[in-house]
Amino acid sequence: MSKSEQYLSALDEKGLFVSSGHKTRFKELVDCYGAYPFFTKGLCKCMYLSAWDEEHFAMILEILSDLAIGRERDTQEMRLQGDVLAGQQKGGEYYVFQLSNAFLDGEQFVLKGDEDISEQIRYIIRQALKAEQVIDSI
Repeated sequence: MSKSEQYLSALDEKGLFVSSGHKTRFKELVDCYGAYPFFTKGLCKCMYLSAWDEEHFAMILEILSDLAIGRERDTQEMRLQGDVLAGQQKGGEYYVFQLSNAFLDGEQFVLKGDEDISEQIRYIIRQALKAEQVIDSI
């Protein structure tokens, strides 16, 4: 079983995909980019998070396509774009981008609890943190 299949299977077993679309988008990303030298567990976590909906999926797909064309060996450029995108966000979306950046940096992400974030965004962040543990265990 390939690494991408292992990630997909483990996340699926834990019930961490909220819809068939979420699972399909994640599978597309790891199938397409899992063999590139810039693929890391941190990037895999970002893929899980961005596969949540079409809008974020389109954003990461564009970034990954650019990375693949440039034959990048790491996600440094993606990380820089994450800072720019985070700065352009308001409310809970800001924290979603901060979470992505933490994944790429290999750092722990913790919400304090007093942030002005909708329950939906809090749920997405909690699920992504659960997925982080699953991905790290592989």
